[in-house]
Amino acid sequence: MIVYDLVCEQAHRFEAWFGSSRDFDDQQQRGLLECPLCGSTKVGKAVMAPAVPAKSNQQTERQSLANDDPMARLLMLQRAFEAGSDYVGDRFAAEARAIHQAGEARSVHGEATPDEVKALREDGVPLLPLPFRPRARSDA
Repeated sequence: MIVYDLVCEQAHRFEAWFGSSRDFDDQQQRGLLECPLCGSTKVGKAVMAPAVPAKSNQQTERQSLANDDPMARLLMLQRAFEAGSDYVGDRFAAEARAIHQAGEARSVHGEATPDEVKALREDGVPLLPLPFRPRARSDA
């Protein structure tokens, strides 16, 4: 496995893992690489600095907001998710079921009761709980 720092045409930086450099080249040529923030498929390798170890008597202060701060990374992921998903509030169960039955490829997020979640799972509707509170809420 190899990890590359990638950048899209909007200068959003992110990382991705590939089985080999050939896998990266293949996915890039086929237009399969996509920026998680804006959805752009114009993605390339970012310039990477070599990993040079610090002298043992010096401490390095490397603080990359998107990579080292878990809260900043979660906020970045939340914004990317919400940008590519429609907020449906308390209509989540009905919307998710309708999308699933229609075979659509559309993402929605909102609120559901535990009973609604159980019924959706029993009906085979794919869903995941979000690790954050949606910025738009029906009770806000």
